[in-house]
This record gives sequence, structure tokens and C-alpha cells, in this order.
Amino acid sequence: MFPHLILTILLCVGLIGVPGRASGQDQFYQGKVLRIIVGFAPGGGYDTYTRLVGRHLGKHIPGNPSVVVENMAGANSLICANHIYRVAKPDGLTMANFIGGLFLQQLLAKPGIEFDARKFEYVGAPSHDDFVVGVSKATGITSLEQWLASKTVVKFGGASFGAGTDDFPVLLRAIIGLPIQMVTGYKGTSEMRLAFSSGEIGGISNSWQSTRSTWRNELESGELQLIFQAGLKSHPELTKYPVVGDYIKSDEDKKLLRALVQVHSASVRPYVVPPNTPKNRVQLLRSAFAETLKDNALLAEARKGNIEINAVSGEELTKSVQDVLQLESGLVARLKEILR
Repeated sequence: MFPHLILTILLCVGLIGVPGRASGQDQFYQGKVLRIIVGFAPGGGYDTYTRLVGRHLGKHIPGNPSVVVENMAGANSLICANHIYRVAKPDGLTMANFIGGLFLQQLLAKPGIEFDARKFEYVGAPSHDDFVVGVSKATGITSLEQWLASKTVVKFGGASFGAGTDDFPVLLRAIIGLPIQMVTGYKGTSEMRLAFSSGEIGGISNSWQSTRSTWRNELESGELQLIFQAGLKSHPELTKYPVVGDYIKSDEDKKLLRALVQVHSASVRPYVVPPNTPKNRVQLLRSAFAETLKDNALLAEARKGNIEINAVSGEELTKSVQDVLQLESGLVARLKEILR
């Protein structure tokens, strides 16, 4: 009789759940709509990843809310980042996906930043990024050595500083003399792709994860020629392309490149909710996000769309952002001078 008495007491005080009874979180999300706001125009890499996640996330959240994706393009996704920080309610029903390069721009005191990255709640990211640099076949450029020797200036499309489309080419122009001219202000890589097709620009710095999916036709046709990897180590799928870190001699210049790689890798595709979102909802969303990225249906869709999934947990993402915000002052000053 004694064990039955203990069980009765535990049920009475609520320490053991009753099967079939919804938890508070089930009750909260049931019948609700979860919005994910993307800081770029439709059709680019950020939009592609978010719509993929959005199609599968709801079934992993207790209560199975509807998930809708909205685009809030502008200022290299800064409008979106400011919105989720200052305007969105911290209730767990609004999530944002903007470019993680803005965290470095906070450190560099970029005008217009109205958020403190230390206060966001980080849900996770679907992938690390590895940046590549490619040019139009029409340029006649086939290798980095040839390009540097010929000094052929190529127009590159960009969004703004804080994006790897801009940061890597401008840094490499400063430290290895990469002959480029930036044409910036595009609302995302989908607009840059149109400009590339029309001949308005002749080059692009973009993540391999985005390029392999959203620039697939240009790659397969040979119109986009990859020239090098903008990092310090090779991606397993790109071993035939040189790593630009091997062309940098100065230790300080390598530190500058390493700083950009850190910013534009694990922390570059963050999914966040506003500061002061209840911790239990943050943890629930983190768990659901992680489960979504292991969902067989999502993975099959990703394979079909040539989309790389290399998940970053909310905890890992939080640490990565903290590391970015702790860059040594000398590197910050030099980057501020180069990326101004």
C-alpha cells in the first residue's frame, strides 16, 4: 500500500504529469502562429533556408503552431535585426533571421544599429558558412594568380558592410591587392544574381552553402567560375580551389581574415527571438529547432535542393556571438579602418 500512497501524493502536488493533459507550453502554442522574419528579399540564401525550416518547424513545437515566413529586407538586414530587438513582443511568437556580420558591425560602431547582440536569445542556425569568390566567365579570369598578375578590376556585388559579400572582398583588396570595385546596396544575393546575369556586376563573394543552392544554374553552366575559398581551411567539397589564407604572409593580416571567418561562419545565419523572451519558451524553441534540422523530410528536401545542413545549436551560437564581441581592440581598430 505504501508505494501507492506515494504515487497518490506525487500526483496531487503535480510532480507527475497526467497522460493526455496538455502542458502549459502545449496550451500556449496551440492555435497560435509563429512568425519568422527574414532580413533579405525572397529568393536568396537566407530566404531559402528559412522557408525550408518554416515548412517543418511547427510539427516539432508542442501544440503544432502554424509557421509563416515574412521578408523585411533593407540595410543588409539591419532593419530586421532592429525590429526583432526593439519592436517584436518577447512572447516566443516572433523569430528573426538576419546576417550575423551585423554583430561585428556593432563592435565597429556602425551607425543605425539599435540592438545589443548580448541580449538576444539565440535559437540556433541551420548551417556554418564557408565563403567562396567567383567571377563571370566573360572576365577570362581562371585563377587567383592570373587575376592578381593581370590586375583586371572586376565589379563585385554587395549588400553592405556586415555581409560577407562585402567584407571579404574589401579586406582582401586591402591585404593582398585583390583588384575589385564594389557595387553595393543590393537587397540580397537574389538581386545580385540578376545583376550578374545582366552583366551589371562580374563577381560575387558568397557562402558556398548559398551558392551551391541558389546559384546552381550559373555554376552548372560555367557562367560563374569559382576562383578561391575566402578562408583559412578548405571545405571538403572544394578542395580543388585554393584557400586565400595561403596567400597571406603577415600574421596580423591572417588574424584579420580569421576574425572575418569567425563572424561569417558559425554565427552568420542566426535565428533569434527578442530579449526577455521567457526562458522556458527559448529552450522549447531551441529543442524544436534542433529536432527540425534532424527531420528526415527536411533533410530529403535539403538534398533535393542542394542545401547544406550543418546545424549550430542555440548554446553554440550564443558562445560564437560572445567570441565575436570579444575581439581584441587592435583587430577592431584595423577592421574599422578597412571596412569603413
